[in-house]
Amino acid sequence: MYRRNETGDGWDLAGKIVRDIMKKMGDREYFFSGGGLLAAAMILQVLARNVSGMATWYAHHVYPVLVRVIGGFFGFFSFLVVEKALYFLVFGVILYAYRFWREPRRVLARMVFLTGVLFFLYTCNCGVNYYAASFAEYAGMEVGTYSEEELKKLCEFLTKKVNETAVRDRYLDYRWAWKEESVRAMKRRGEEFAVLGGFYPEPKEVRISSILSAQQLCGIYSPFTIEANYNKYMPSYNIPHTMCHELSHLKGFMREDEANFIGYLACVGSERQAFRYSGYLTGWVYASNALARVDRESYIELRGKLCKQAKEDLQRNNDFWERYEGKVAEVANQMNDVYLKANDQSDGVKSYGRMVDLMLEYYQKMN
Repeated sequence: MYRRNETGDGWDLAGKIVRDIMKKMGDREYFFSGGGLLAAAMILQVLARNVSGMATWYAHHVYPVLVRVIGGFFGFFSFLVVEKALYFLVFGVILYAYRFWREPRRVLARMVFLTGVLFFLYTCNCGVNYYAASFAEYAGMEVGTYSEEELKKLCEFLTKKVNETAVRDRYLDYRWAWKEESVRAMKRRGEEFAVLGGFYPEPKEVRISSILSAQQLCGIYSPFTIEANYNKYMPSYNIPHTMCHELSHLKGFMREDEANFIGYLACVGSERQAFRYSGYLTGWVYASNALARVDRESYIELRGKLCKQAKEDLQRNNDFWERYEGKVAEVANQMNDVYLKANDQSDGVKSYGRMVDLMLEYYQKMN
């Protein structure tokens, strides 16, 4: 257990060293230090995009060390560090700019430094990984084209599993233990897929989760502190899958479609019924939506076969997210689309739909 008072002297010494260094830095040092970090980050981005194999090697040799060191350190804190840091950072920047508004050079130099630090951390802990080899390659999955009949069979299988694992009381399955179980579920899949094994810090809930709800986000990965975060306000069935989804990013898999699929694999392989239910129902939503586009009648028939609990959970989920539809959600969706395309996910937010192909391939492989 981490106790602050046991390491107080170390914290004081580290803080003193940082303060002394920053006191000696002038505008010129801040500006060039920030510029140097920006340049280093850009070089890493260029290498990841253009040097074959570099990003894959980085994601599975360098990044795991960062997860254990940075993620492990911030994992000692029970609260979400990046959330509190964000509030302090915004407040601090506004206060600093207000106090020194008559010294624009001073403010600019420190803004360049701050931007350099953040972009460098983002690149090292996230950006490079977007260009690494896909999970499908590691798993030996050759995703191809599938018939409507194959899609229907998958949906029938998921419908059966949803009904078998439906949790009648959302809190009977010890929700307080879900964080620990999400790590166990991921490690359990690591026995089948070695690339998913190893160290994981536990996911954390966002204290003011309404910020995520307004953006219609179930969770988010923090590249600055290597923390996996989830929206505590959303319907319970979403939470286990979201936890595992975000934890998959800590293994270097940044593509959203693959993170969804890894989350699905982890959940359906869990020993907890709530996790299996979350995985199967989430998979059912993706697969049935794909079926509805090609065979509406079969979709309606399968939806009618869902148990009462599943239908209620899906309705509760729809009602929850509908409350947050509006301009904020639209802007957030557009920003997310731009972000994904900037990181070589050319389909943008549509890449979430590719999870169905991965489920189809895995289903056929297992059968």
